[in-house]
Amino acid sequence: MRQLTVGDQAPDFALTDQRGETVRLKDFRGRKLVVYFYPRANTPGCTTQSCELRDAEPDLAGLGAAVVGISPDGPEAQKRFDDKYGLGFPLLSDTDHTVAEAWGVWGQKKLYGKTFLGIVRSAFVVDEKGKVAATFYKVSPKDTVPEVKAALAG
Repeated sequence: MRQLTVGDQAPDFALTDQRGETVRLKDFRGRKLVVYFYPRANTPGCTTQSCELRDAEPDLAGLGAAVVGISPDGPEAQKRFDDKYGLGFPLLSDTDHTVAEAWGVWGQKKLYGKTFLGIVRSAFVVDEKGKVAATFYKVSPKDTVPEVKAALAG
């Protein structure tokens, strides 16, 4: 899996969100964007990560950044996740993991001794011109907000 590095052009995407609307990377040109990839809606780590980003959204907006989450869940599962936790930002459905592969976050994982392919929890900061400004591969749910805030402030 090829990982993105700072200065790379962020891979484009056009994905359906929890409201059935198409959200594109280019929709965010002119402002910073936090893009985070999570393995599965309504699981403990993904809930922690998403709720912490929800709670930090005013601070992130103050730093000029919007937030989008991407997982392989379908739009209906994303909607249930948003409704349950009041996340409020776009949760994008990448069911065929094409976008995850382009961003270098679809890879081999191990759980309970089994090896499988899936999302490697990661977060990125994309600048106003669509370039990768920071990468956080294998980020822990609790470290996502502090890492992206530091990158945005720095």
